[in-house]
Amino acid sequence: MSQFSRSDIEFESRGVICRAWHYLPSGADGKTLVMGHGLGGTREAGLEPFAERFAEEGYHVVLFDYRHFGASDGQPRQLLSIGKQLADWQAAVAHTRTLAGVDPERIGLWGTSFSGGHVIATAAKDPQIAAVSAQNPMVDGYAAAMAMVSYGGLGQLLRLAALGLADQTRAWLGLSPVTVPLVAAPGEFAAMSSHDAQSGYLAIAPDEFRNEMTARMALSLMTYRPTAKASKIHCPVLIQACMRDTVAPAPAALKLAEKLGYRATTKRYDIGHFDVYLGDRREISVKDQLHFFDKAMGETRSSVVATDLKKCA
Repeated sequence: MSQFSRSDIEFESRGVICRAWHYLPSGADGKTLVMGHGLGGTREAGLEPFAERFAEEGYHVVLFDYRHFGASDGQPRQLLSIGKQLADWQAAVAHTRTLAGVDPERIGLWGTSFSGGHVIATAAKDPQIAAVSAQNPMVDGYAAAMAMVSYGGLGQLLRLAALGLADQTRAWLGLSPVTVPLVAAPGEFAAMSSHDAQSGYLAIAPDEFRNEMTARMALSLMTYRPTAKASKIHCPVLIQACMRDTVAPAPAALKLAEKLGYRATTKRYDIGHFDVYLGDRREISVKDQLHFFDKAMGETRSSVVATDLKKCA
């Protein structure tokens, strides 16, 4: 395994500064992963062990915080906008391509939960992406909303929508936001309150975790369907479905894999949504990811062309 160093970097995304960690392995050959968290998460919330494993295996890693969250700038805090987060992904990839030692032709995207959908949407817009890994991905907002109804009842979804409308109205008036809890115990109100949501999220949350997000995200959740962009993706994609997932339904992820066809590698795990971030289950997931990325990014296109030219000389 390689030794690695970690440095702080930053990049601009539509006028806002986002901050990231750049993991630089010794003896790196240019293959690189860009990583971001799921719903309301920051880079400290359970993603460091993943990034470190990739760096140990020779990958550059850029692990960033979205604007309004964690170490990145942006006011108000905890504002969760799908459009802005997708812009941050595009800016993170663009900046990564400028880093010394990074091979622009071997940049992969790593997403989990909500960002598992973001990496699909990002790859659909960027044909230069070499590979995508989507771990327990939220790829269909309608399916996620119906999962909420199944464990919290229709009233929870309607309340979230009402608060979302109030939050958006206050934003239009220049007033402070309305926030809702990210996670809560079963029977309590939050964006996620399935039987394992609170315990699972808090198991990876850092000490400074803020259990809140702006409610306006509820207005765009049901229409956010990265799965609809499958036809625009041309790179290999690893879909990792947690079959007992309570918040990002596995059937939606498997349907995406079907749409991707030969481009998809599918792994199924008999675990819940939050189980994949810890212990042996995380290691199983990482090994599958490494096997996938190693195969997908084994050689640059330029090196293949150079080899072919040498054979013809």
